[in-house]
Amino acid sequence: MKRPTSMRGLEDLGRVRLSENFFLRDFLHSEIGSLYGIPNIPDDPDLAIAAGSRLCAELLEPLQATFGRLHLRSGYRSHALNNYGNAHDLNCARDDATGHVWDRRDADGCMGATACVVVPWVWDRHHETGEWQKLAWWIHDHLPYASLQFFPKLWAVNISWHERPKRLISSYAAPRGILTREGMANWAGSHAGLYAGFPSFKA
Repeated sequence: MKRPTSMRGLEDLGRVRLSENFFLRDFLHSEIGSLYGIPNIPDDPDLAIAAGSRLCAELLEPLQATFGRLHLRSGYRSHALNNYGNAHDLNCARDDATGHVWDRRDADGCMGATACVVVPWVWDRHHETGEWQKLAWWIHDHLPYASLQFFPKLWAVNISWHERPKRLISSYAAPRGILTREGMANWAGSHAGLYAGFPSFKA
């Protein structure tokens, strides 16, 4: 599929269904794009669709099936938009290939995709300092994520799918830093006692 150059073409691209409940259009909105007039359109739609489909099917669908409707904060970002956001300190990572930039492969040739989501069910019940960790451990025990990065507002989390997952959890919310990664004593085994009362997993 070619990069769309017309409104009709962009409409058709947005109608591409990534999974049962998510379409590509759900991930194309960007405040940076809207405010600064930078189109948020994939240069390689096929790669963006392939990576986004795995993100949605393997991570977002079971998360939404278990906890109810997700709030999508940020999804796909074009390379140009992400670079602008990074250069102007607008919360975009530098060199974000396979992060929010779904249509570029990383240095190893792997694909990946990231979305920033809020899980209202969790925030409404567990918004005291440090309680983002409950959701972090639930995801760690149930989903094939590549990385998780939590933020203070609403426990928003960058949840990533990648062909070579590192399964690293970090946070800008207190307590800041690395929660777990391979090699740490807390990485393996069940953490069910840390999220008691959460809904049962639904695929």
